[in-house]
Amino acid sequence: MWHITCGCAVAVCAMMAHAQSYPTKPIRFISPYPAGGANDIIARLVAQRLSQTLGQQWIVENRPGRGGNIGTELVARAAPDGYTLVHGGMGSLTLAPFLSKLNYDAQRDFTPVGVTARAPNLIAVHPALPVHNVAQLIALARARPGELDYATSGVGSTPHLTAALLQSLARVRLTHVPYKGSAPATVDLAAGQVQVLFTPISAVLPHIAANKVRPIAVSSLQRSQQLPSVPTVNESGVAGFDMNPWFAMMAPAGTPREAVTRLNSELQRYLKSAEAAKAFVAQGADPAPGTSDELAALIRNDLALWGKVIREHDIRGE
Repeated sequence: MWHITCGCAVAVCAMMAHAQSYPTKPIRFISPYPAGGANDIIARLVAQRLSQTLGQQWIVENRPGRGGNIGTELVARAAPDGYTLVHGGMGSLTLAPFLSKLNYDAQRDFTPVGVTARAPNLIAVHPALPVHNVAQLIALARARPGELDYATSGVGSTPHLTAALLQSLARVRLTHVPYKGSAPATVDLAAGQVQVLFTPISAVLPHIAANKVRPIAVSSLQRSQQLPSVPTVNESGVAGFDMNPWFAMMAPAGTPREAVTRLNSELQRYLKSAEAAKAFVAQGADPAPGTSDELAALIRNDLALWGKVIREHDIRGE
């Protein structure tokens, strides 16, 4: 019995020592999207703070391509030691499985660490369109089925899924015009080449300030701090509408629990700070502290919800 008790004590001490010593070398933090976007900037803000609190350098490395799938797969195949992480997104983790053939599985190949931010989409229209709210957009779409064009940053993007969800719940039909990014889509809306735009908020703020586009609703259940006067889609009469894209820190499956717990603890501490709130809002995002178990549940629920929407609209990856 003494030997068993001693063995358990040694194991517990080893776990505590690992938790206290981690990390002992620099951490590679993969941003699977291009530099300068919201995912990348938030990853760098998190990396800067955690470099200070954990006492080891965080190296942010951009590995864009295939909608975030390339960088995400790189981390799925990395050693599960807590020293290679990904700042994944809703697109690469819960939308991509239904749009393209992947060499990774969001639930099987990763250990969730925690959500970092939520970044809702915005519905905007060209000022010439006689639409000032979602109810008017729905009424016009019903009167002219399939005639209204809407732009997004691409097939299978979160703006595209926002539009698909609206069409499902409101029972209307719009015509999708996909672009290679939010910037060209926004430029064409301002020029009147398309009539409606679904986009991340940060991409369209300068055009709103110049009165070149008209914002009519945000996709989350809560209003955006950047556009507090713009109602939500849910407020505008489409009950239950909630599309609030997220970013999250993920580690390879099998990463020691002690490392995940330490990472989540320091991440949550930063996300709850006034500093994070101020920095994130400039990216059209809000800090979203939470546990690793909550992130696991979010991934599970999103896979069920968005798989249904994608199948219903026969959305296929490019």
